[in-house]
Amino acid sequence: MSAAMMRAVVQDRFGGPEVLRTQQVPRPEPLPTEVLVRVHAAGVNPVDWKTRGGTGMAGVLGEPPFVLGWDVSGVVEATGFGVTTLQVGDQVYGMPWFPRAAGGYAEYVTAPARQFARKPATVGHERAAAVPLAALTAWQALVDTAHVRPGQHVLVHAAAGGVGHLAVQFAKHLGAHVTATASSTRHTWLKELGADEVIDYTTTRFEDVARDVDIVIDLVGDTHDNTALRSLEVLRPDGLLVAIPAGVSPELAAAAHYRGVRVTPFLVEPDGPALARIAELIDTGEVMVEVEEVFPLEQAAQAHMRGENGRTRGKLVLRVTT
Repeated sequence: MSAAMMRAVVQDRFGGPEVLRTQQVPRPEPLPTEVLVRVHAAGVNPVDWKTRGGTGMAGVLGEPPFVLGWDVSGVVEATGFGVTTLQVGDQVYGMPWFPRAAGGYAEYVTAPARQFARKPATVGHERAAAVPLAALTAWQALVDTAHVRPGQHVLVHAAAGGVGHLAVQFAKHLGAHVTATASSTRHTWLKELGADEVIDYTTTRFEDVARDVDIVIDLVGDTHDNTALRSLEVLRPDGLLVAIPAGVSPELAAAAHYRGVRVTPFLVEPDGPALARIAELIDTGEVMVEVEEVFPLEQAAQAHMRGENGRTRGKLVLRVTT
């Protein structure tokens, strides 16, 4: 008997958005301690299009063919032996397997049950699918890496993006004074999310106005106008720069040592318990997630083009199950 099949967005080579195509592939089956999730929606992240082009997590995934995607929201279809935290019919969301292949751009995924959590009850699957990778990045950077305390000053670069707008809200939830960098069209919105100050990076050098910062959440890096190096200038002595997109170069490490501040690289990891806590914050209304546009699964290439070519407000999502 032939294996059950499903739709998935596959790429057979590295390249531009045109390498993404929808085809039928075998449906996975859950191993012990794993769940099979029918995916209703999948989030789109910068790491997706970077990996598609041969950078990002391409070194982990290896050569194509593979299926991109780590953000999913859906319903548990089946459980493997040993699963105790979830059952068939549960609505869940997660960032399974990162940085290994999860295959989120597909109708079904399998992963360890504890890499998922029950999705926020107050939002649908499309909005829930926008949460995991971006929210876990912001949460783990602020809570587990920087150990943000009430009264500290946090600067968030690229604050209007997927990770950034959640980092602003989490930092505020943790009791920090929050400064954000973004273009002027995003300032009112970011203040509504909790930013105490917003700097228009297109007209103002942030280091000319930001002072005595305890923690910088750098979502830009030095590829754009030496943002990481310039951020060292605003830190207090022993302050911390969390370098998320590109890690810590020898030049950045040396400059930080010279200034008496700290820098650390960062990579997000699956975290079901943190997702459960984040779901509580969403359900109580303390945190919201912004979705700028939703595309059908078959338009994954267009979603990548939108993400690469425009400055999105929040996240982009693929609708997998209608």
